[in-house]
Amino acid sequence: MSYTANDVKILREKTGLGMMDCKKAMDECDGDIEKAITWLRKKGLAAGAKKADRIAAEGIVDAYIHPGGRVAVFIEVNCETDFVAKTEVFQRMVHEIAMHCAAHDPQPVFVRRDEVTPDFIEKEKEIARAQAEATGKPANIIEKIVEGKMNSIYKDSCLYEQAFVMNPDLTVEQYISQKTAEIGEKLSVRRFVKWVMGEGLEKRKDDFAAEVAAQMGNN
Repeated sequence: MSYTANDVKILREKTGLGMMDCKKAMDECDGDIEKAITWLRKKGLAAGAKKADRIAAEGIVDAYIHPGGRVAVFIEVNCETDFVAKTEVFQRMVHEIAMHCAAHDPQPVFVRRDEVTPDFIEKEKEIARAQAEATGKPANIIEKIVEGKMNSIYKDSCLYEQAFVMNPDLTVEQYISQKTAEIGEKLSVRRFVKWVMGEGLEKRKDDFAAEVAAQMGNN
């Protein structure tokens, strides 16, 4: 069964979930909205979405340093109460998301798609359009290629849209929605930063052969 953009809109209004989750549910359920709602509930997503408008002002800041000391992530995740912030299940969830940020390549830049800056979008569109134009395809095809490329870029650069490294069948957003339903409070990532040892530094590049030759000439 086919479905329309308006059907997806209705499902979003009924569940409070994002467009990608709703489209996937409609695909899985042949465009049947009621079946899609049930499918989302079984995934633990719809229950979590009902709490999306609540205020989450508590939480914790967690740090994950990968063995070897070359990658570190600091992350702030919010919940509604200090009680939940102190629970093992919440703290474990936060740590697992920090580990995801450390492990995922390419590394996330933004938390959500609505945080992506106009400059970032324009730069990536310019690159994608130049690559598409090099193929010699018609303008209308080029724009479709650019749109598809941007969706891929959002999945790479937005934490919530990335496949969760500990369960690639879920996005990070879906994982958080499941935990929201389990814990019973709104949970959300507020911010994170990832440091990689030596990133941005110009590393020394020695010409080993020339160095050996110079040493031999000095003997």
